[in-house]
Amino acid sequence: MIAEPDGPEDRLRRFATIWSRAVFPVTSTSSTRPEFEEQLLPLARRLSEVLRARSFDADGARAVGAALVDSHCTDPEALARTLDCVDAYLVLYCGEDGDAEGLRARSARLQHAMAAGFAAALRARTLAEQEAIAQAALRAQGVVAEALHDSEARFRAVFEGAAIGIGIADLDGNVLQVNGALMRMFGIADPTLRGRNVREWSHPDDAPQTWRLYDELVRGEREAYHLEKAFYRPDGTVLWTNLTVSLLRDADGTPQYQLALMEDTTERRLLNLRLRYEATHDALTGLPNRSFFFERLEKALNAGPGQRFGLCYLDLDGFKTVNDSLGHAAGDRLLVEVADRLQSCATAPGEMVARLGGDEFVALTTGPGTRDEVDELAGRIMNALLAPISVDGRELTVRGSIGIVEGPAGERSPAEVLRSADITMYRAKSAGGNRYELADPEADARVITRHGLTTALPAALERGEFFIEYQPLVHLGDGSVRGAEALVRWLHPQHGVLGPDRFIPLAEHTGLIVPLGRWVLEQSVRQARAWRERYGETTAAGPLRINVNLSPCQLTHPGLVQDTVDILERTGVAPDALCLEVTESALIGADDDLLKPLRRLAEMGVDIALDDFGTGYSNLANLRRLPVSVLKLDRSFTQSMQQFPADPVDLKIVEGIVALAHSLDLAVTVEGVETGAQAEQLRILGCDTAQGWYYARPGPPERLHELALVDATA
Repeated sequence: MIAEPDGPEDRLRRFATIWSRAVFPVTSTSSTRPEFEEQLLPLARRLSEVLRARSFDADGARAVGAALVDSHCTDPEALARTLDCVDAYLVLYCGEDGDAEGLRARSARLQHAMAAGFAAALRARTLAEQEAIAQAALRAQGVVAEALHDSEARFRAVFEGAAIGIGIADLDGNVLQVNGALMRMFGIADPTLRGRNVREWSHPDDAPQTWRLYDELVRGEREAYHLEKAFYRPDGTVLWTNLTVSLLRDADGTPQYQLALMEDTTERRLLNLRLRYEATHDALTGLPNRSFFFERLEKALNAGPGQRFGLCYLDLDGFKTVNDSLGHAAGDRLLVEVADRLQSCATAPGEMVARLGGDEFVALTTGPGTRDEVDELAGRIMNALLAPISVDGRELTVRGSIGIVEGPAGERSPAEVLRSADITMYRAKSAGGNRYELADPEADARVITRHGLTTALPAALERGEFFIEYQPLVHLGDGSVRGAEALVRWLHPQHGVLGPDRFIPLAEHTGLIVPLGRWVLEQSVRQARAWRERYGETTAAGPLRINVNLSPCQLTHPGLVQDTVDILERTGVAPDALCLEVTESALIGADDDLLKPLRRLAEMGVDIALDDFGTGYSNLANLRRLPVSVLKLDRSFTQSMQQFPADPVDLKIVEGIVALAHSLDLAVTVEGVETGAQAEQLRILGCDTAQGWYYARPGPPERLHELALVDATA
């Protein structure tokens, strides 16, 4: 058994040894293999540095590729063996236990840069040889007669010994001479190329200007041209070359011959195609990846007038459950099968399917009639997912949510289109999944605005953009003001004043509701202290009280009780000045752990109000176990009382709730009172306090002072 190298330098030398053994047999060098290994050692060290560098050093990798040419590794096989060696061993011996996946990706980019550096250096060397040959050819024609023999001998030596293919033809295109390198490129052992005509070598992949440049050259209108050209070999395979064709003139300047110099680039082209494929296709499914898809989408969006596009953005429903329960290997097999089915859905011209990552796929269709085509494409995708997929002996049902964006080219960027499709897909998923939805610009705008508000919330709290308005609580018996409910508002720099329905759900989703709620509680309690200082500890009708809403997130926060105690102590306000409102839905099915902080607050003297009572499905018997002292009836109970006579069923319901509440020593507050008739009817039914626009809309704290003065004079 061979011992592993002990340190980084030993590993590096081991890598250089493997590299030299692989490449030395195809290298034209007079050095021995150990000497050649010493030449590769600094190159190996440079590759190791590039692999582990913080930012990718493409120039360093290209320099290594160029150094191979300087070391006489000019055979294409030398490059292929080098890349195979780097691919197999560089991360193993030089990765130093880093992120294996990241190092493999870095290694692939490194190989691409090495190949580019090798190609550039080989091309420069080839061009230098071509220039030397061309100069020798010209000098051979221009020398005086007595030096003709020596010049011809030198030209023949260059012609036969050159590593690139050389051919000479007359101006009619008949091949006169070819060297051995060119015959080897075409895979023939005898000079059967002689006598053939240049025009016989047309190829379907010829650049449009190929034969125009050729005609200009044989007419004497240009001296040379250079391009990439493909040729058919006798066995039917394709030979790709860098072709340079020069015009040879006689002593009088009359065009006489054409000289073709060919560099075989077939292996390099295949390597570039392989690297290009790996860079633009998903390794797991073989589908085009995100970068390739964006290229196609950008091309479709710039297609010009009259062209349209359709995009289906697919996300699998419940894919995380497959990964969590069966493992990622099973999830990968599921994705491969889904990719195959999606690929079969997009076979028409102008259609493609790509994988963006994870379980997200996109299907694109282009052309003038995508309005109907994209709907049909989405339908085919949904049908393709109907049949269960067998994974590890289990039949898995696969469903997906699709967001569809369709429209004319030239109006939106790829990023905007994909964002709209993503938003629409999540709208389909929120509607239950296993469906597709069409993009709605208004819905997109709402989501974008929602996201903007979410990201702006933390800074808004720091900048003091929130303020509180207060809506009075009025006693129905004598009309006196008994307190107010604190309602937070957001003065947004762009959108103006926003109500709590616009940002409280966002604050709950992000967790910012806890610091925001703490701020609202402290500001409201300070305002309660200011009112009590103005009106005294109690008014003629009793103490003024401030009502503050608690969200479900605040209820489960462990610091709720301590924060409330600290705020009351810091402001010097008695607990009976505070009422915390909790929605009925938040307490449905609440266990003792959730009720424990509310019980502690109630024992301190803080009132607890059950807000929006009547909108949920709680058992009325549960009221006995809840630590509440106030029921706040939802405004839905008062709407029918705006008409006369009121709905008798609603009257009976409210009367029953009030009787039940009073039997449990609970006060009843009614929301949404907008008319005097409502207020009178609720007073007759026995409700204690009310709030609504009939008394006052939410406003600044001074409004309560004005109402209190009116109450006092009355």
